[in-house]
Amino acid sequence: MSSEAVAAPAVIPAAERGATRIADRVVAKIASQAAREALPTGLATPHATVSVRQHSGRGAGGGEARVRVTVELRYPSDIGAQCGAVRRRVTERVGTLAGMEVPEVAVDVERLHSALSQRADQGRVR
Repeated sequence: MSSEAVAAPAVIPAAERGATRIADRVVAKIASQAAREALPTGLATPHATVSVRQHSGRGAGGGEARVRVTVELRYPSDIGAQCGAVRRRVTERVGTLAGMEVPEVAVDVERLHSALSQRADQGRVR
């Protein structure tokens, strides 16, 4: 063995190391899961689509995600409160897990599930 000392690796500033790009589909999965967490169980799984704009010069994560989430809700209920809960949860989870700003979360209500229609096996709800 040689008695030469091994040089310590040079520390490279974060801006020069590059950046990690988080795929849109990953952000969409985070948003879908967050919406699922914000809503009562037993309904169809929420679906999310995103538009991500990466910020250059930032390390891992960073960027901006505009999110559209499609959900199904129970009715009668406070639809506005449920949509607000989805917006807050999606903003928080995408920010935490992907390190992105979320300036917009649009919530589309695709279907309302009436408690009366769930009780009736068949026939019309009056």
